[in-house]
Amino acid sequence: QVHLVESGGGLVQPGESLRLSCATSGFTFSNYVMNWYRQAPGKERELVAAITSAGNTTIYADSMKGRATISRDNAKNTLFLQMNKLEPEDTAVYYCHTEIWSGGSWHDYWGQGTQVTVSS
Repeated sequence: QVHLVESGGGLVQPGESLRLSCATSGFTFSNYVMNWYRQAPGKERELVAAITSAGNTTIYADSMKGRATISRDNAKNTLFLQMNKLEPEDTAVYYCHTEIWSGGSWHDYWGQGTQVTVSS
């Protein structure tokens, strides 16, 4: 069974940093693209960053370019998101996500989310 478990969220002041982690199990982590999404109150869930299976290609939302780094440790089946210079607008629940091919179709898997609150 696929499990995605986020950690590392919390309350920080503007300008500070956080490192989110997503521990995974139940699938071959190194075979799949991994994503971080976030959802702020009253807003739709949006893609923050994505990383290819080997970790050699990454993409970022315009709002996070230059402030976030997505990475992965395929030996430890873990995904990371380093966020710097956090702003109040970054306040949201952050989710780890992947799509896995099984039974002839793609299936979405989400973690439970970790709350990030940026406030002075």
